[in-house]
Amino acid sequence: MRKAYHSGWARGAIPLVTLMVLCAIAAFATPRFLSPLNLGNILLQSAIIGVIAVGMTFVIVGGGFDLSVGSTVALSGCVMATIMLKYGVATGVCGGVMAGALVGIVNGFFVGILRVNPFITTLGTMVLVRGLVFLLTGGAPIDDLPSAFLALGSGHLLGVHVLVWCLALIVAIVSFIMRATPYGRWIYATGGGREAAFLSGIPVTTVTVSTYVWSGLLSGIAGVMLAARLQSGQPTAGELYELTAISAVILGGASLHGGEGRVWRSIVGVFIIVVLGNGLNLLGVDSYWQRVAIGVVILIAAAVSR
Repeated sequence: MRKAYHSGWARGAIPLVTLMVLCAIAAFATPRFLSPLNLGNILLQSAIIGVIAVGMTFVIVGGGFDLSVGSTVALSGCVMATIMLKYGVATGVCGGVMAGALVGIVNGFFVGILRVNPFITTLGTMVLVRGLVFLLTGGAPIDDLPSAFLALGSGHLLGVHVLVWCLALIVAIVSFIMRATPYGRWIYATGGGREAAFLSGIPVTTVTVSTYVWSGLLSGIAGVMLAARLQSGQPTAGELYELTAISAVILGGASLHGGEGRVWRSIVGVFIIVVLGNGLNLLGVDSYWQRVAIGVVILIAAAVSR
């Protein structure tokens, strides 16, 4: 019991300490880091990938893996833009989000019901969905979206960008689901041990499928948010988002074996990646070296957590 307690405490403390150290170093290295404009940019950059990371938390805690989220973001944004130009804002947004949920349903069917390896399944859907996006758009962006929708990508509420409020609302809702409902406890139990969960009466197949639906749904929402930010549906959007989201969840102390992870920790992991990239940008570090630095931080955090 004592060992488990200390392990849980360490998983929560390490991401926070890492983030605070990075912020302190960045603030010392460049005064611009703590400017209101830059801090607002950090929040905005974290909003979209944060929503994806929340969905990835569902999957990883449940013992799965999802490589298709980046392609799903692009699909949702382009489907939304296509529908919106013909049928209006509300219909377009619903269509984009449902497109993401549909990808999640497909992933859940193959992983949860057919018991196909999640890595192979989501690798396949990653390639398939990206291909569908290019077929839908012909490789060209879809723009001229209604101004009422574009306001989502540029509007502010109480001095904070609307997209940041979207992330905060999603984090609050999902945190409650994961920590305060029987369904949330079923996800942890399924990820911690599928057979034991099944013998305890938990519908593990349904739970597994649902985690992928959540991932697809939230990726769909992120796709809508990104389209509003870019003011268009971009077929190349979301590239490498899956790796960033997985890295953020792992940096937040989640276990790839399942059964361990918290939504707020995943958001801390997102901030670690964004703050590191932002600080290096302010210092004028080459983008190639930024990737090296982020990879090193991920390896160190994983090793220390282990």
